[in-house]
Amino acid sequence: MSDIRRREFITLIGGAAAAWPLAARAQQPERMRRIGVLMGVEDPQNRLRIEAFVQRLRQLGWIEGRNVQIDYRWGASNFDPERMRKGAVELVALAPDVVLATTVPIVLALQQVSRTVPIVFAAAIDPVGAGLVASLARPGGNATGFTMFEYGISAKWLELLKEISPGVKRVAVLREPTVAGIGQLAAMQTAAPSFGVELQPIDARDVGEFERVLADFAGAPNGGLIVPLSTSAETHRTRIIALADRHRLPAVYPSRVDAALGGLISYGPDTVDQYRRAAHYVDRILRGEKPADLPVQAPTKYELVINLKTAKALGIEIPPTLLARADEVIE
Repeated sequence: MSDIRRREFITLIGGAAAAWPLAARAQQPERMRRIGVLMGVEDPQNRLRIEAFVQRLRQLGWIEGRNVQIDYRWGASNFDPERMRKGAVELVALAPDVVLATTVPIVLALQQVSRTVPIVFAAAIDPVGAGLVASLARPGGNATGFTMFEYGISAKWLELLKEISPGVKRVAVLREPTVAGIGQLAAMQTAAPSFGVELQPIDARDVGEFERVLADFAGAPNGGLIVPLSTSAETHRTRIIALADRHRLPAVYPSRVDAALGGLISYGPDTVDQYRRAAHYVDRILRGEKPADLPVQAPTKYELVINLKTAKALGIEIPPTLLARADEVIE
């Protein structure tokens, strides 16, 4: 073999050898990423939210079993703080790339276990006041996500109450003495004069006291009830709805679930949409961005739900214009 042919042969073999590792790498499967999910009660509504989250992840290229594994822990709630902490510890021990959480207590439980594992929350009430993030624009830590409301929604609740029951002059407000609870009440107090109503705050944490005060309140005419967003209101949801019905008080609630369980009317964020949006933040973190740099976002989609069965039981005729605006009417 001539020197020229020998050099060509060596070059050919060398090039092929250099290409082998590249080919081998190309055939290796994509690295499996890990997502933890810490949720509350495993009910149909939460299942619907998780389905929306997983579906949007799939649309973004994250296929469960192919390039991502999702580990779930259910039952995290104020009813069982020990179970909530246990779920947080178990998920962090799995070394996830990111954890999807729901409410403030669940995020706090995770942050008590780790200040480095990225967390995306889907439904936090006042994350700044709760200490989850430094600010909405620059969270600064290991958590970011989506809030449950803007304070302006409080005035909308008053507006809806007057629309369904124009004669209401006194409004009981089931408040929670947290930063978020104080902020919601303050927004209603600012708007109350323009609706010609007087507000009476009632402590939401002591349900027994709430029952007694509400009974006294309902003894006088022209009363109504507003249930702002709070952990206490969510925890005692069915009892609050039953009390409002017993005392025949027109009431406005913050969540579709409230109306579905018999509440007269609800107006609040579309929580299923919140979980779809949370999938986008999980995607961005999996692709290298940090929670500290992703601003906390407010809801962009709200839903109005009216329970006609409850309205009929209370003798309330819902204005046709309000029915036309409703996203859902429960017969």
